[in-house]
Amino acid sequence: MASSTTMLCVTLSLLVLVQSCFAQLEQMPRQQFRPERQREVRSQQNECQLERITAQDPSRRFESEAGFTEIFNENDEQFRCAGVAVLRHTIQERGLLLPSYSNTPKLVYVEQGRGFHGAAFPGCPETFQSSSGSQAAGEKRRGGFSRDEHQKVRQIREGDVVALPAGVADWFYNEGNTPLVLVQFLDTGNAANQLDQDFRKFFLAGNPQREFQSQRDRFEREGARGLERRQTPGGPQQTYRNVFSGFDEQFLSEAFNIDTQLASRLRNEDDRRGIIVHAEHELRFVGPQFSREESEALEREESERERGSHGGRFMNGFEETFCSARLRHNMNDPSRADIFNPRAGRLKTVNSFNLPILRFLQFSAKKVFLYRNAMMSPNWNINAHSVCYVTRGNARVQIVSDNGQTVFDGQVRQGQVFTVPQNFAVVKRAGDEGFEYFSFKTNDNAQISQLAGRVSTFRAIPEEVLSNAFQISREEARRLKFNREEVTLFSPVGSQPRV
Repeated sequence: MASSTTMLCVTLSLLVLVQSCFAQLEQMPRQQFRPERQREVRSQQNECQLERITAQDPSRRFESEAGFTEIFNENDEQFRCAGVAVLRHTIQERGLLLPSYSNTPKLVYVEQGRGFHGAAFPGCPETFQSSSGSQAAGEKRRGGFSRDEHQKVRQIREGDVVALPAGVADWFYNEGNTPLVLVQFLDTGNAANQLDQDFRKFFLAGNPQREFQSQRDRFEREGARGLERRQTPGGPQQTYRNVFSGFDEQFLSEAFNIDTQLASRLRNEDDRRGIIVHAEHELRFVGPQFSREESEALEREESERERGSHGGRFMNGFEETFCSARLRHNMNDPSRADIFNPRAGRLKTVNSFNLPILRFLQFSAKKVFLYRNAMMSPNWNINAHSVCYVTRGNARVQIVSDNGQTVFDGQVRQGQVFTVPQNFAVVKRAGDEGFEYFSFKTNDNAQISQLAGRVSTFRAIPEEVLSNAFQISREEARRLKFNREEVTLFSPVGSQPRV
């Protein structure tokens, strides 16, 4: 009897201990128990010893049949530090950016134009069908293929961001009358990329040019002589083709249950159109048609859902499934600004709270609109690198490293890219044309700490501390704390009353 009582006590004690451990685990940050979401730092630990940052224009450009692609120099130290590669595609009217997938997750910003985007998530059903189920089954039995079915195709427009996991094939099509300009940020430092620090595009069609592939570390890995051999005419590694080019035609024939002639067409050996091709006619896709009232109702619903997500609602995993994940979010709508100052501008953030897929991709973004001569509060990135792409206007930017050295002090203009490494202090002031930029951040909930303004670090520090730290009077310390009452976006000095 005594032994039974002892065993019961031991069992109850173990149960209490286990429950207590689980309770403590639930209270700790969930991110600590998701090592797969942690950012890969295998080769970046010594990459951020930056002494100089420059505003970058594209370093390479190559033409395709229906547009062109520009690549920013991925060998530049600032991109190596951030673990990010930046591309820009310009797609002409009725141009199709061929289906491809990448070794990295990516964020695509639609700088100009409108069109369609499709993503093929593995294992997900083709939920958009052009005929009813019974009719389709009949056609299938008769061997007919007049119907079509595919995964969801999304409309995109200027100001949209599109997020995509690594290894998921996608494509873009320009349906408008103006060029469709896409800026792609490829997160090569992400833990999802287990190959190397190169960005790699795997095309499912066409013959991508050799120049399109990443040049990062190519000299170091292969040596100059090895690179010359790759460029030797007739060499076995000279051409860059789609992934089907390496398969035997007979294998392709058996895999798709097609004849070898059609299998040979998959290899695209004689295709010289590049990676952006002209569609023979206007492309049409299966999808619902909305009236103007329905479209406006959907916009309102999306806006309400976004506002609700900022209320701290706990996600239980059932809001979105892998196959139905929302990939697109618009950054240009003034009514959805997160911060607005009528004398300075507005700011919009997209992160894992309003676009949940970013929680798994581990990045976020910000769009800033600064009016003429307005200023962004001096700040530093607490938990992320920031890669900024200028979409309009110009500004003077200063970036300061940990040793107080100015690593960048200059003008930036439309189309240029510059990086602000984690914890480096930065200040931006718009020029006479105003200043707009899109910022890619390497954390799904990136945060900044401001040096001036109503929510700044100085506001949180007692006057006595500031007075002794800078050897100034308490009155001067008070002016440091309270002379700027604005948050994040500062109006020009002439329009801001002083205390």
